[in-house]
Amino acid sequence: MNLEGLPDRLWSLWSSARAWVRSSPGTHIYLLIIGITSLVIASASEGLETFLLHRTSSNIHELDKHPLQSLLISGFWMADPSSFLFYAVLFEVFHANVERWTGTLRWLCAVAVAHVAATLVSQQILLLAIESHSAPRSMKHVVDIGVSYGLAGAVGILTYRMPRPWRWLYLTGAVLFFAVPLTTGGTFTDAGHAIALALGLALWPLTRGRPTWRWDLGPAARRRFRAAGDAEALGATDALGPSDVPVTADALGPEAALTRTGAREPRRFRRPRAKR
Repeated sequence: MNLEGLPDRLWSLWSSARAWVRSSPGTHIYLLIIGITSLVIASASEGLETFLLHRTSSNIHELDKHPLQSLLISGFWMADPSSFLFYAVLFEVFHANVERWTGTLRWLCAVAVAHVAATLVSQQILLLAIESHSAPRSMKHVVDIGVSYGLAGAVGILTYRMPRPWRWLYLTGAVLFFAVPLTTGGTFTDAGHAIALALGLALWPLTRGRPTWRWDLGPAARRRFRAAGDAEALGATDALGPSDVPVTADALGPEAALTRTGAREPRRFRRPRAKR
């Protein structure tokens, strides 16, 4: 096994991971809080676990007693701590990319709107089902916690970062993923997921002015870079795309350099004509 250069590779990997975390701080703070609450649930006794899950739920009973508190706290707990690693991967795929793309404030706004609105609407649907005797009255105390509503909102808003035509394929997959459970005997939670996805799609103004991913750096684009003679730009824009490459004056010639700097081309000297 060749260990030569291993420290450099490890340091490079660590630097990349640190840069990724620093580029999406809100996502990783959120993930850290969920990790702590998951450890609390996993280490709690059965009685304490039951109390915590019901006390932090945003069900009808808690919304009636502590509306703001239950809406805020319910998004930081998970009923099944063993699913933490699975959600950590989803956070890196969806939340982190949305935050890096739109900024922490816009990301936080989108997640909060999706979580709060989906919770309120889904609980209202459940309340109507209880009043129409389609659901038992005990459902007012059902455990309703988790991070999935905010995650569904992030899935929706990330649609606008996909370049066409891949955007439509991504959107179709997302809609099918959340619509199939809803149309095949879904619960109020499935309704909440669909609502959160729709809200994420409706928040497209938050993505205004943000570039989409560039997946078009093919052989033709690489030939254009070689023709320009700018090898450094080619290495720096593998993840950006050809339209983001600054065109240098050296690649265009001296005439372009004079034009870009605002200088005029000097006039040729003309011999004065003799008066007649």
